[in-house]
Amino acid sequence: MTELILSLGSNINADHNIRSALGLLEDVFGGLELSSVYESESVGFSGDNFLNLVAIVVAEYELAFLNETLKSIEDRLGRDRSAEKFSSRPIDIDILVFGDSDGEECGIELPRAEILQNAFVLRPLAELRPNSIHAQTGQTYSDLWRDYDHSLQKLWPINFIR
Repeated sequence: MTELILSLGSNINADHNIRSALGLLEDVFGGLELSSVYESESVGFSGDNFLNLVAIVVAEYELAFLNETLKSIEDRLGRDRSAEKFSSRPIDIDILVFGDSDGEECGIELPRAEILQNAFVLRPLAELRPNSIHAQTGQTYSDLWRDYDHSLQKLWPINFIR
């Protein structure tokens, strides 16, 4: 069994799509450990605000199968894979951490670079795993969040009822 840490985000019918994605993840993995939900401005393009959170599950599957399963969930919720990388989307589910994997596996760089780049990933991750160590920096997620330049991206917790 391996701890799988996921980032979820949506800015198209976000409330509904986040709830739907969480339900589908529960169908696959059972229990989910969830961060608070944060609203943030879009990054890399001009668009509606996103809702973001981090989910942690215990996975008994190989990474390649997990990646395909997550893509299938995104597709089921209307994800358009032909859209530009930085664009509005009904759901985005990214693998942030898979156990102690460090480096490229199945075409995925782990831990995912967005952890260090995006407040909407790092803040909820630091909330759930404050004392866990980032494999490449050797710092805890709480230390990384403390040292992050908070002026780079605005985000705020919202009252999200599942």
